[in-house]
Amino acid sequence: MVNAAQQRHGVAKTHVLIIVQNLPVPLDRRVWLECQALVARGYEVSVICPKGPGDPGRQQLGGVRIYKYRPAPQARGVLGYLLEFVYCWIRTALLANKVWRDRPFAIMQACNPPDTYWLLARIWKRRGVRFVFDQHDLNPELFLSRFGAPTSLSGRAQLAALRWLEKQTYATADKVISTNESYRKVAMTRGGMAPADVTVVRSGPDTSVMRPVRPHDVVAQGDDTGRRHTLVYLGIMGPQDGVDTVLEVMEELVHRRGRSDVDAVLMGFGDCLEDLERRCTELGLDDVVTFTGRAGSALIAQHLSAATIGLCPDLKTPLNDVSTMNKTMEYMAYALPSVSFDLVETRVSAEDAALFVPSGDVTAFTDAVESLLDDPELRVELALRARERAAKVLDWGPQSAAYVQVYDSMCAIGEAPAAVDGFEYVDLDDPDALRQFVLTRGPAVT
Repeated sequence: MVNAAQQRHGVAKTHVLIIVQNLPVPLDRRVWLECQALVARGYEVSVICPKGPGDPGRQQLGGVRIYKYRPAPQARGVLGYLLEFVYCWIRTALLANKVWRDRPFAIMQACNPPDTYWLLARIWKRRGVRFVFDQHDLNPELFLSRFGAPTSLSGRAQLAALRWLEKQTYATADKVISTNESYRKVAMTRGGMAPADVTVVRSGPDTSVMRPVRPHDVVAQGDDTGRRHTLVYLGIMGPQDGVDTVLEVMEELVHRRGRSDVDAVLMGFGDCLEDLERRCTELGLDDVVTFTGRAGSALIAQHLSAATIGLCPDLKTPLNDVSTMNKTMEYMAYALPSVSFDLVETRVSAEDAALFVPSGDVTAFTDAVESLLDDPELRVELALRARERAAKVLDWGPQSAAYVQVYDSMCAIGEAPAAVDGFEYVDLDDPDALRQFVLTRGPAVT
């Protein structure tokens, strides 16, 4: 269906505008996969998002037009977050007008956090634009996870404001996209959405691309001099992500248990990155812990393929317990066994392809890590389960179809690559070869 404004401007294809505030595109992998799915279906896609370091204000990638604005200064305190939301909202509203002048759009999709773009959607609905809410986070639960149940008047007011914003977003949305069944239930109960208007689109990895690659610097067979097992973390480093647990585990393994065969790589960024780097130095771990900062697809492929174990240190909180952790599924796509605190939705993702320990029990977490370090057969078993589940159950392909169907319902309307950035893919059709690849991670098995 092409709306009247598009007909007046002679636009044949349905044009979709996607708004995202918390990450630039294509760094936001979920949003980028959504963009590519729409483009492959024949939609025109534009995106408004903040700039990443060195990004231009306008660019076109993979058939997607991307409009970017200078990000707001890092927010601190309630006033800081309020100013950030207002600044980003105004910049987005101005760019939405520019997108419309370049080519009118029929559908606007807003990805949260924050839950502030319902007002912009209501303005554009006057021109016949429909609104899709892609709910990445439950913001009231995020508040409770960070600060606990509020006792002060100010805290209660902030939580009430978040609930009101969420309610307005649901009330404005024509369709809601939820990342899992837990979120879908919230949309139908707290949000009052009709079941037919809420679709689950999990943040599954594209396993045709996210798959193990062989390192460029392959160590000669039997030569494990200086090699270590690598623990890896991939994701945002915010207060609710529990990344400090990784440092506690490393301190226990290296300084208390005397292991000299392990190091760690932490990929990502966030509000806590500088604090984590300082804490790493205080614990005397600088020689065995590496922080990469923002990581692109090539760096992610390199480190997840070379690592021995993936770490999921997210504590059991009102938000984390019902959220789908992308890192878990990305570890699985790279045939990487993982250790996680026991969370409802992480169990849904990993099932028996990961080791789970009670939330907050760092000793149990460390014990689980060490059991994998010392048991190559267990690593192989979990790795093979992980890759199989990622490819057969969690892959983005079926999720992409569900996502595009949301748009098709509103509008009435591949071959795997051989390598990524020069790396050679591991043969996933040969179980013996994959088993041997898993065993080559870290020091040689004797």
